[in-house]
Amino acid sequence: MCPIPRPLQPLAMGRTEAPFKSVLNFTCDDGYVMQGANESKCLHDGTWSSQPPLCKAVNCPLPKILRDGRIIHDKPVTGTTVMYGHGWTYECNPPKAPSYERGTCMADGTATEPPVCQDVSCSIPTSIPNGFITFAVRRQHGYKEKVKYACNDHYVLDGQAEIQCQNTGNWSSKPVCRAPCTVGIKRGRIFYNTRKIWIEELKPNRVLHGEHVAFYCKNKVDKCGYPVASTCNDGTLAIPACFEEPGRVEYNLRSKSLASEIQMCATSPPASPTSAARPA
Repeated sequence: MCPIPRPLQPLAMGRTEAPFKSVLNFTCDDGYVMQGANESKCLHDGTWSSQPPLCKAVNCPLPKILRDGRIIHDKPVTGTTVMYGHGWTYECNPPKAPSYERGTCMADGTATEPPVCQDVSCSIPTSIPNGFITFAVRRQHGYKEKVKYACNDHYVLDGQAEIQCQNTGNWSSKPVCRAPCTVGIKRGRIFYNTRKIWIEELKPNRVLHGEHVAFYCKNKVDKCGYPVASTCNDGTLAIPACFEEPGRVEYNLRSKSLASEIQMCATSPPASPTSAARPA
């Protein structure tokens, strides 16, 4: 029996030894070349015919010089070659833009060919629903120029506030202004912004996109209450199906019996298929 090398044991399904005449076959990942034998046999004396080989990263020549621009390497470079996976960025002399921005040392040992530096402009930026451009001259913009957006009051910006003119002549993705929500109940108590409040105390009746509101439901078996959270999502705040809005008489005269006012349950009941939230 030959002992299986420790680095290979996870591949041997728990075995630590291999019988006489067993063969280990070795391969390297793409971008790596083998140094040593690609197989090893278990000999009669319990040793392997050769040691596991090494997989060494492929080397590429340095990338070709970019006309009208420069190359910025991800890591410092010494010598005349770079290893597989090493990358760099192409930059053209302003206002030109490279036809593509990234290069790398590839698995076949070749480096990315340099791009072409070309004139690029992006169209006049447009506004976004429920938002506006904070400052921009109404003109076409050149490569890497930026425009910044903001939202109207009570709307929440979703995405990057700044967009940039890309080398393709297109703007990067615009942000979206997400709408606030109205808490769609007339009577009851909620937990919002670290406070337990009656709905009429929420003035104005508005929560922002992404904010959480907890409604109180009643466990009728154990006669206790428990909170169920809902999140404002772009103008929609779902009300948990377990929430029962009290009638006017119950709310005004028997408020002590509401789910929000009775003893809280030790644990919330598990969700059931019938407890899906209903829209506000």
